[in-house]
Amino acid sequence: MQNLKNIVIGFLVSFIGSIPLGYLNVVGFQVYEKLGLSPTILYLSGVILIELFVIYCTLIFADTLAANKKLTKFIEGFSILFMFLLAYVFYSSANAKSDFSIHLKYAPFLLGMALSCLNFIQIPFWTGWNLWLLNGKYINISGSIKYLFVLGTIIGTFCGMLALILSLHYFASNVAFLAKYLMQIIIPLVFIGFGIFQGIKFGKKYYGWFSNPYF
Repeated sequence: MQNLKNIVIGFLVSFIGSIPLGYLNVVGFQVYEKLGLSPTILYLSGVILIELFVIYCTLIFADTLAANKKLTKFIEGFSILFMFLLAYVFYSSANAKSDFSIHLKYAPFLLGMALSCLNFIQIPFWTGWNLWLLNGKYINISGSIKYLFVLGTIIGTFCGMLALILSLHYFASNVAFLAKYLMQIIIPLVFIGFGIFQGIKFGKKYYGWFSNPYF
């Protein structure tokens, strides 16, 4: 029973966490649009290979990582700058009628690995979740059973990302407004919004900005 519980919990946390629009999903959408399903699966395989390593390490060293405040602050600060950089990259690529994913069309697996390595925010994400799950005794990581939790998480990530990519493709193909403005306007604005939101949270957490309770 605990074996199944580990897999199901890992799947649900990872599936839900991978659905929100992020740059890995956006690039995956571009790969799917330009190259089709098989390269997209290779791309996602590269993404989850790195995530597998991250999840396992944060599971084993969750307490140590959570106590490293300097690392957490650096990752959160970097993620803010990265959001604005992504907004610029996707905006400029769309207006130049090109995309950076196509330059690695013969190596979508390596593209997935490389971009997943830049996804530093997954470290505090998984550290926090793993600590909560462990402290609440929702999962068991004694012996080899911990690998079932990790297995559930990478399956959840793969399914969640693929579901979002296919959904984006469907709506972009059937809604004229999205087809015209998704990559050029909507995606860059989403990343700008993420950057501003994370910046507000960062300022409140580390510098006491925005003392107004409505922030």
